Amino acid sequence: MSRTPLTKVIALAAAVLTLSACAARNDSGTGAEGTTSSAEAPKQAANAADPAGNGQAQCSGVSLAYAGTISGGSAALGQNIFNAVDLAIKQHNTANPGCQVGFKKFDTEGKPDKAPGIVSQVVSEADIIGVVGLPFSGESKATGGLFEQAGLVHPTIATNPNLTANGWKTFFRGMGNDNVQGPAAAKFITENLKAAKVCVVQDDSEYGTALAASVTSTLGTKASCTDKVKTGQTDFSAVVNKILTEKPDAIFYSGYYPEAGPFAQQLADKGITAKFVAPDAVKDAEFLKSAGSAAANAYFTCPCVPEENFTSFTTSYKAAYGIEPGTYSPEGYDMATILLAGIDKGAKDRAALLNFVKTYNGQGLTKKFAWDDKGELSETPVWSYKVQNGKIVNNGQIS
Repeated sequence: MSRTPLTKVIALAAAVLTLSACAARNDSGTGAEGTTSSAEAPKQAANAADPAGNGQAQCSGVSLAYAGTISGGSAALGQNIFNAVDLAIKQHNTANPGCQVGFKKFDTEGKPDKAPGIVSQVVSEADIIGVVGLPFSGESKATGGLFEQAGLVHPTIATNPNLTANGWKTFFRGMGNDNVQGPAAAKFITENLKAAKVCVVQDDSEYGTALAASVTSTLGTKASCTDKVKTGQTDFSAVVNKILTEKPDAIFYSGYYPEAGPFAQQLADKGITAKFVAPDAVKDAEFLKSAGSAAANAYFTCPCVPEENFTSFTTSYKAAYGIEPGTYSPEGYDMATILLAGIDKGAKDRAALLNFVKTYNGQGLTKKFAWDDKGELSETPVWSYKVQNGKIVNNGQIS
């Protein structure tokens, strides 16, 4: 897949950036663990939707919103999405003087008990006709009914499979769910890392519980031990001692990065050399900071495409926010772009934008976007990552 040059102009404060990129796809290589190597990962498709559109859009009095964690324990994951949505809207508004889409942010701190009150504020603001969020499964479970009652479309990266079993017509998942990532992670652990014994450790979140169940089920008898930890836990000595006794080849941690970092460090302190594998909610620079030297032994799986593959997106994101895009940033950008495309096509209210997303079928940065009647994607790639020279790098597609 190749990309023809694309020029964009965006306003970032008083600066104007002209961006272009050209890339190609080659699937022939393999990495050290047997997966497609990062050098040959797919680049942005030539026909990927652009938030700038054709520059001829006309609209007034409409806004999009981000709702989800901006502060709190796992805030970095939400900030990655918020920045990407912000960037897409800035690019759109610069290119379309006749359609200035508003952007509002709402911080849930990622907490299921706080999220309903925040979402009630969101749905009460009539100019908001589409929302990106909420990122975490627990808060999505607690608020999906509120979005449904308001008829407010909200694409999200929340991955618990049960979320699409509620009959919500406003919920659209922006990447593969845990029933997609779980088997892929198990395959990576057993086939690529050659692990015959695996300990699966889960936290108590909706996300961690569902993903651990999927991984454990797929591993079968190779799941030699299982254990649980709690959100906010800092002392993992009991779990670490159990793993020390079990002597597994690999450990899969199903949870978020605030607990994963010290857990990995405490494993290393006990001399445990099993490969440490964790999912998308751990794949963040904050994990590297808290895990310290133990991070060097870590691998990750994620139903997200490597963000560094998209040259123009990465360049514009870094110019705008002073940092590289992170986990979920390209997906956040894609989801915002789809909502903006609906506005550009004439959607002026919630019902029209919801209908546009229901029938959407188009190429994004990360994948082709088309949803079934439950809000699940038809295309759900899963990738592996590893720590190399103190950074999380692409280790190849596994599904």
